[in-house]
Amino acid sequence: MLMRTDPFRELDRLTEQLLRPGTWSRPAAMPMDAFRDGGEYVVSFDLPGVAPEAIDIDVERDMLTVKAERRPAPHGEGVRLDVSERPLGVFSRRILLADALDTEQIRADYEAGVLTLRIPIAERAKARKISVGARAARQEIAS
Repeated sequence: MLMRTDPFRELDRLTEQLLRPGTWSRPAAMPMDAFRDGGEYVVSFDLPGVAPEAIDIDVERDMLTVKAERRPAPHGEGVRLDVSERPLGVFSRRILLADALDTEQIRADYEAGVLTLRIPIAERAKARKISVGARAARQEIAS
């Protein structure tokens, strides 16, 4: 149901994630899983530590865009940060959706740092039985 166009995208995503934090003009990628579950397509994104109000989901035609921002935790006076390994900044993922999905009915849930989108498969794309009708037998006309 997703359309992949670049076989090296995963390598690029990992390189970007390790080398620099995301900014609004150059967001970092976020890890995701995608699978079909019955009559819907499910896409899950890892966004630990991101507040639900910091998540932005847009759909334009067949392009789904998810953006989120994780800001540093506020520290008081006299706090010395010894280790900072958790990625901060802006994260984004754009996914080209197949036209077999009903983008008008997308549901989004956020729990335990995981954003889950459920996209129903359009009725026109679901498997269906086609009945075969019998035609009337041909009759020859003798002259």
